[in-house]
Amino acid sequence: MRRIMIERARRKGRQRHGGDAQRVEFEHVILATPEPDDQMLALHEALDKLALKFPRQAGVVKLRYFGGLTNEEAAEILGISLATIKNDWTFARTWLFQEIKASSRS
Repeated sequence: MRRIMIERARRKGRQRHGGDAQRVEFEHVILATPEPDDQMLALHEALDKLALKFPRQAGVVKLRYFGGLTNEEAAEILGISLATIKNDWTFARTWLFQEIKASSRS
């Protein structure tokens, strides 16, 4: 699921597919903005960095965020305790937030 979302975000950013152009829906007069795709790409890059330093915590993020699993389901799949999943999830969210925040300032 993660790869599909990342490829969609990348494809939408390519010049051939409109690049950074905005689409106007005439029925609803809503502008499509590139922010969600930019955020998805930033998350992808940060998650790759997290996986290099903390692979177990990155696995928890993939299962919880991209897989939509609960803490209990992720704990069962990874074979670790529920408390460890909760700690890893909290750590990973904080780490990713800090990483994305730092990269957006650059």
